[in-house]
Amino acid sequence: MNKKIYSTIILFGSILLALSVIFNTKVLAITEKSETRYRGIDVSQWQGYIDYEKVREAGIEVVYIKSSQGIDFKDPYFETNYENAKRNGLKIGFYHFLTATNTSDAREEARFFSSIIAGKEVDCKLAMDFEVFNGISRQEINRVSRAFLEKVEELTGKDMVIYSDLSNAQNTFDRNLADRYPLWLAFYGDYEQLRNVNTSWDNWIGVQYTDQGRISGISGFVDRDNYTKEIFLDDKSPLPSIENPKKNKNDTRKILYIVRRGNTLSEIARRYKTSVNEIVKLNNIQNPNLIYVGERLVIITNTNYEEKNDTNHTLYTIRRGNTLSQIARKYNTTVENIVRLNNIKNPNLIYAGERLRI
Repeated sequence: MNKKIYSTIILFGSILLALSVIFNTKVLAITEKSETRYRGIDVSQWQGYIDYEKVREAGIEVVYIKSSQGIDFKDPYFETNYENAKRNGLKIGFYHFLTATNTSDAREEARFFSSIIAGKEVDCKLAMDFEVFNGISRQEINRVSRAFLEKVEELTGKDMVIYSDLSNAQNTFDRNLADRYPLWLAFYGDYEQLRNVNTSWDNWIGVQYTDQGRISGISGFVDRDNYTKEIFLDDKSPLPSIENPKKNKNDTRKILYIVRRGNTLSEIARRYKTSVNEIVKLNNIQNPNLIYVGERLVIITNTNYEEKNDTNHTLYTIRRGNTLSQIARKYNTTVENIVRLNNIKNPNLIYAGERLRI
């Protein structure tokens, strides 16, 4: 064969091979969608009460707030977080922690999520946080995701974003989802390194770069994020009214209680109108006489209990601007009695949403 012709064939074949590789593999880099970045955090009950005035002064511009999980868990700090973040001028997004293992449950969770955030004003795309898959296949994970995302969009009329770590962005969520829904990526490290990885997405509109951030106004660690302008919704109208599918099915709710110094299970049970046995069973407690400060307990309580009396006490929910002396005068008692009854360590430090026995 003529050497010139042979060389031409080799060169042409190499070009075809290169083109084949380019068009049949995942994206070879993942970068930010646009250059402008907005400083943000994402929060849930784990942060407790947040001083959003200080958060804003620290330069935070965007806050994603956990609203719900599964088909019946509403984050107990959701309303407080929303009201205080909005009052202080932060851009707000909501996220739901998905637990479904089939498309039917996914649509039920979508309706529950939509009902919890109904009527609120939201600035950012609604987020799906799906990271615990309970053994279902990759194909089913993508079906469940699509069912949830599409149902939320149908009910709310708002765009969605997928929250995912790098491993799931590479190996779990497929290109069909990536083509339709943008990515909010969890990647703890120098995310300039993402220019050299393969994923189903070719860019991100949010990156959670640490889960150990420190911000004035928040006690303890908080997730820190950077967002691009594409995280924001074009349609800022209030979310439509959606009936809570669980509202009329039972009269209970789950809360997460953090054990304080001096607490006992019997005291906690009385406070939330439940029983020690119920708390023990829900939390797999081995020794009911041994609980620890800082331990988190799941408790099912009557939804109206905070406005009722137990045997000897009134349960009062602290409102913004309240002081212990003001509350004591209202109920014809003393600050000392309230402090003693509630094991309060600092009488000058009480939080909106906290409940006191009077």
